[in-house]
Amino acid sequence: MDIIIRKVEIGDLEDVSNVELTCFPEAEAATKSSFKNRIETFPDSFFVATLDGKIIGFINGCVTNDTVIHDDLFSDSSLHIQVGDYQSIFGLDVMPNYRNKGIAAKLLSKMIEVSKKEGRKGVILTCKYRLIPYYSKFGFVNKGISDSVHGGVQWYDMILEF
Repeated sequence: MDIIIRKVEIGDLEDVSNVELTCFPEAEAATKSSFKNRIETFPDSFFVATLDGKIIGFINGCVTNDTVIHDDLFSDSSLHIQVGDYQSIFGLDVMPNYRNKGIAAKLLSKMIEVSKKEGRKGVILTCKYRLIPYYSKFGFVNKGISDSVHGGVQWYDMILEF
């Protein structure tokens, strides 16, 4: 598979929204308007994976000075700090038919690489319990149960410090 990882463009909005709705339950999924704000506010930390020109996955998140993700970051793009210390990851989505092929790893590696080049102190994310071992393979450390109540799910704070 010839997967291309590239920066998001506003023209990707519909496809990104569709991927999100496929990958996450409605209560956890970001809205189309939220993605529009994210694309306009922090396109430098929003990457899509394409195969034959079709978006099959993406990764995105704002930059913050906090070492954990707070729920208000998901909905308020104005909280993005362009020169902040930590790159957050709001979502790492890969369409079901393309999972277990290394695409998520490519997207995550791209975000880590860009974060290092930008001089960040690290990358933060929240994940479900079952994904802790996956992120640990990339060097993320589990900080325990998150204060996040996003989507009514229990999340765990993870951090990768450079």
